[in-house]
Amino acid sequence: MSKLAFEDRVAMITGGSDGIGLATAIRLATQGATVVICGRRAEMLEKARDAVAAAGGRPVETLQLDVADLDRLSASIEDVAERYGRLDHFVGNAFAATFKPTVSMTIEEWRRVFTVNVDATFVGTSAALKIMYRQRRGSIVNVGSQASKLGMPYLSAYAASKAALSHYSTVVAMEAAEYGVRVNTIVPGSTHTANHAAREAADPTLAAAAAAEIPLGREGSTDEIAAAIAFLLSDDAGFITGTELIADGGYIPIKRSVSVTPDREART
Repeated sequence: MSKLAFEDRVAMITGGSDGIGLATAIRLATQGATVVICGRRAEMLEKARDAVAAAGGRPVETLQLDVADLDRLSASIEDVAERYGRLDHFVGNAFAATFKPTVSMTIEEWRRVFTVNVDATFVGTSAALKIMYRQRRGSIVNVGSQASKLGMPYLSAYAASKAALSHYSTVVAMEAAEYGVRVNTIVPGSTHTANHAAREAADPTLAAAAAAEIPLGREGSTDEIAAAIAFLLSDDAGFITGTELIADGGYIPIKRSVSVTPDREART
């Protein structure tokens, strides 16, 4: 991928003020894109703007937005395309999660997770597609989770909603293909975000425990996930649509594998 792979492109990222979203914004902006970052907290958006500038990226636009406000989400996407004259890339990264047993979860908590992870994915993707259909080009990446592939206790709403997001994106990709528009899903594994760092600072054993479960022996970085997202958005992935790119250091395959002890003859 060239250093200016996204020159003259316009990209919009939800959940873009920190973590994977911010890393993606930095990568796109440093490769020439005009980036609009959406997030709920004004102070985080300001820090994100500074972080992109410090990395040498093009100036970004920030938009304070809760994607659970579905009407405003749709209107904001349309507004960005109208003001910039196009929308080339859309990244659906905003998410919500509730960590508790199913029997302790309220229907309001369940619905909040699904509103952000599923309803906003539908609204955001649909609004972006309408613009991209007119352009006859564009690419969308929605951010899933390894939780959608594994039985992770106490994450029932999050896991189910991310599974819905992934399958929705695959189906929509089949509709969008005839318009020259691609839709894919990135499935990150354990990623070293600021939240992870805070938990590991409180309990230093967590990092080692997480690393021990991952075949590559460590968590992923936000930059690595951003690189995968940028690839899927880029022209280098022009023949890739309707797929899930799993970036988890081998965690899902090892969890699905059968433990086998080779006999002495096989080991020699």
